[in-house]
Amino acid sequence: MAQKQTPSGPSQRQQRVAELVRHALAEVLQRGDIQDPVLGSHVVTVPEVRMSPDLKLATAYVMPLGGQDEQPVIAALERNRKLLRQEVARRVNLKYAPELRFRRDETFDEAARIDRLLRSDKVQRDLESAPRDGETDSSADD
Repeated sequence: MAQKQTPSGPSQRQQRVAELVRHALAEVLQRGDIQDPVLGSHVVTVPEVRMSPDLKLATAYVMPLGGQDEQPVIAALERNRKLLRQEVARRVNLKYAPELRFRRDETFDEAARIDRLLRSDKVQRDLESAPRDGETDSSADD
C-alpha cells in the first residue's frame, strides 16, 4: 500500500491566504484602528504570515520599525488579538477567522549575521586569493 507523501512546504492555498492575512493586518496597524498607546506610538511591519494547513492558525512575524521596544509591541498585539482577529475576518473572506499568534521576525537578525560573516577578514582574505573569472591558475596546468 502506497503511503501518502506530505508536502515539504506550505501549499499554494496556504501561501495565498497568508498573504491576504498579512495585508489585512498591515492595513489595520497602519490605519491605527486599534486604540492602544503602544501600537499608536510605533510603526509595526508585518513581513511574513504563515498559515497552518487547516487555515485556522496564522502566525504573524512582526517587527517595530527600527527594532525598538519589540517585547512591548508584541505584548500589545497579544492584548488586542481578539480585535485584530475580527478586523482580519472582516477584510479576508474565509470560512473561519484564523486564530492569530504574534512572533518576533528574526530575518533581519539573520541577514545582519550573514552580512557580518561576508565582511569578515577571513572571507575577504579568501576572496582576494581566489582566481578571477577568465584567469587560470598556472600551477594547475603543470
